[in-house]
Amino acid sequence: MERFLDGDARAFDALFSRHVSNLRGYLQRLSGSAAVADDLTQTTFASMVKGRGRFLRGSKVKPWLYAIATNAARDWRRRTKFEAVSDDGELPEAEAEPGVERDPGLEKAVKQALAQLPEAQREAIVLNRYEGLSFAEIAANAGVTESAVKVRAHRGYERLRELLKGVWP
Repeated sequence: MERFLDGDARAFDALFSRHVSNLRGYLQRLSGSAAVADDLTQTTFASMVKGRGRFLRGSKVKPWLYAIATNAARDWRRRTKFEAVSDDGELPEAEAEPGVERDPGLEKAVKQALAQLPEAQREAIVLNRYEGLSFAEIAANAGVTESAVKVRAHRGYERLRELLKGVWP
């Protein structure tokens, strides 16, 4: 990131290559759509380029990028009046990662359960569990305390356990 800030165009390519697939996966989990995730991923990197002057040198890039991605997803949700579950109670299908065996029934149940969580709880869980960000990193980019993020995640996990009773051991 330091090289990119100093004008090295190849540094952007390296940042893009390193983060694009994880960001796209995160955005797909938030939006429930591969096509929307592609658009939001492009929006995230465009915003990164435009907002690079706001990046604090010495900070970690990953939490900053996820904050941009989260804001892009929130904006999209506001613009489209996002509804995670269709009229017939189905979530959009997500593409499976190659080489990973999935339980489609469990995956569908988890997606539906995540979609029922309040936005702040869902984001705390997805960023921490699926994207590997620490609670401190999530808190710094959300503008709340680390304790608040931990409470959100804890309450979200409690609700997920309730919603997944009988589906998950």
